[in-house]
Amino acid sequence: MLPIEDRNRVHERLLTFAETDDRIVGAALTGSRTVGDADRWSDLDLVLAVRDEPADAADSWTKWLYDEFGALHHWDLSSSPRIIRVFLLPGWLELDITFGPESEFGPRGPQWRTLFGQARSLEPFPAPDRDTLIGLAWHHALHTRICIERDRRWQAEHWIGALRTHIVTLACLRLGLPTAHAKGAHLLPEELTTPLEPTLVRSLDGTELRRALGATVTVLLDELERTDPGLAARLAPMFTQLTSL
Repeated sequence: MLPIEDRNRVHERLLTFAETDDRIVGAALTGSRTVGDADRWSDLDLVLAVRDEPADAADSWTKWLYDEFGALHHWDLSSSPRIIRVFLLPGWLELDITFGPESEFGPRGPQWRTLFGQARSLEPFPAPDRDTLIGLAWHHALHTRICIERDRRWQAEHWIGALRTHIVTLACLRLGLPTAHAKGAHLLPEELTTPLEPTLVRSLDGTELRRALGATVTVLLDELERTDPGLAARLAPMFTQLTSL
């Protein structure tokens, strides 16, 4: 991993380049650097407000990053009209640069620090929809059982893991913690995380997959009971049927 001093030098070089690029009218940091929580494992996250066409600036910066830092690969995360381009630099340094129009330059969450330019007041990113998460949860439980019966064991393991992820997201949503990519999972109390440990699949044996499914469904019902006892009561007999057939 690239030492933090080298990461800081990359960061400073990026900002210098942004300040000298006439197409860039604003720059901001996002991520752990905005809250003083960066270490040698942290990504570099930069948002750039582009005067004209974001794609032209993104392509120009991409060439520069390959020439200047020896970038090894990049890919785009779809987020029109912005371009979120993710680079892999030597030393396993991930660099995420958002190229967007001036009208899209502004914080949508708490991790934001304007470096230069005029930040707009934008609507925050919407929280995950609870009903959708619950729907995905029972969907994944059902398809886990289907895959076990069809002897599709790797797919069954996939659905159990996805179901666990949605349970963690539901708990984080309820407690006001970060929900994306399990970023709030380490902040959950042990009374919630300890019951999740038995949901981990220890082998692809059919009996083990059924055990893990049952443990995961139990945790899901406990989470639903905290916010919607009526729904938990309606779904409980269905889950009992699913895990006992």
